[in-house]
Amino acid sequence: MAIKSPLSMPAWTLPSFIKSNGKAIVFLLALSPFIRLIWYGYHGDLGANPIEFITRFTGTWGIVMLCLTLSITPLRVTTGWNILQQYRRMLGLFCFFYATLHFFTWAVIDNHLDLDAIYHDFYKRTFITLGLAAFICLIPLAMTSTKKIQKKLGRRWATLHQLIYVIAILVPLHYYLHKAGKNNFGEVRIYIIILAILLAWRLKRWIQRRLVKTS
Repeated sequence: MAIKSPLSMPAWTLPSFIKSNGKAIVFLLALSPFIRLIWYGYHGDLGANPIEFITRFTGTWGIVMLCLTLSITPLRVTTGWNILQQYRRMLGLFCFFYATLHFFTWAVIDNHLDLDAIYHDFYKRTFITLGLAAFICLIPLAMTSTKKIQKKLGRRWATLHQLIYVIAILVPLHYYLHKAGKNNFGEVRIYIIILAILLAWRLKRWIQRRLVKTS
């Protein structure tokens, strides 16, 4: 009996329910942490330091959404589930959503829009400098995420969206340096490993494509 090559095997199939309702499912799952945060606030379960809790919560879910966004292409290529591509933009926008909540918690709730305090944090605390740089990089990606703008920018859109890789480096550095002050690296190491794997996969794929072109 002949054994089929893995390359000739058909792509894995997704249940029809997920195919037809995938966007709604992903949207609700991605929004659920925010709903849970509101629930915590309404019931007074934000802990002894609510500002710190909200900052940590929104920052964590921002990096989770970043990891999920970057995982779409490897999963699509590996499994053949091309339908996954339609969720990448949504996950990317949720990454921006949680990053925006993270930023406003720090700037508005924590620092009360005190420009002197914000200026001091930006220049004196490296992890905040890196975090702000990552957030600034996210802004043009969110603003140019629609198909209309994508068509208008053409190839420049793809070039601009390479910023996601800069963000994937800045965010774990921001998280790592923040945890370094507390000597608590357990959770941040997980995200560093995940993002390193996702970036390494892309680098390997890019090298392979370059070799094919030059051969």
